Amino acid sequence: MLVALLTDCLGTRVCFGLTCLEMLEEAVGLGAVTVLGVLEQAYFSLQVIYARRKYSVSPPAISGPPEFERIFRAQANCSEYFPIFITVLWTAGLFFSPGLSSVCGVLYLYGRLLYFWGYSASAHGRLAPLYFSAQVLWVLIGFSSLGVLLTFCRVYLKVDVLLELWSAVGLP
Repeated sequence: MLVALLTDCLGTRVCFGLTCLEMLEEAVGLGAVTVLGVLEQAYFSLQVIYARRKYSVSPPAISGPPEFERIFRAQANCSEYFPIFITVLWTAGLFFSPGLSSVCGVLYLYGRLLYFWGYSASAHGRLAPLYFSAQVLWVLIGFSSLGVLLTFCRVYLKVDVLLELWSAVGLP
């Protein structure tokens, strides 16, 4: 039954003339970045566990030597932004560009890794990667906003803004 349902779904047409299978292929980069992000979060959590053992900080305590506190804060800060990142990654990928959003996602995760390593070493070491990852996050927010706006106009207002813009400037 499930196989028949999946076969039917993969063969049926959905939005913009794409089949379910083609849509899945479009989103594979987003899925890969999501899995990579989850693995990164697991790595950060493991670093806190190792730091607890190394610096003898038993749960539920969150204070200890500065070395432990920096690792703990780096992990907590990365976890706080993760839901925002995943939301705008997928929104930008679905409504703007899955490829471009996936590239931005990899850059963001790389920035957060550098942030974690930098903060773990020194409080000052977090700043450059923090600014970099924040800029990438704002780009994803911009892509998400633009993609949703353009799709809203096309679907609900029956106005293809990009097509109108191209026509106005004489582009084919």
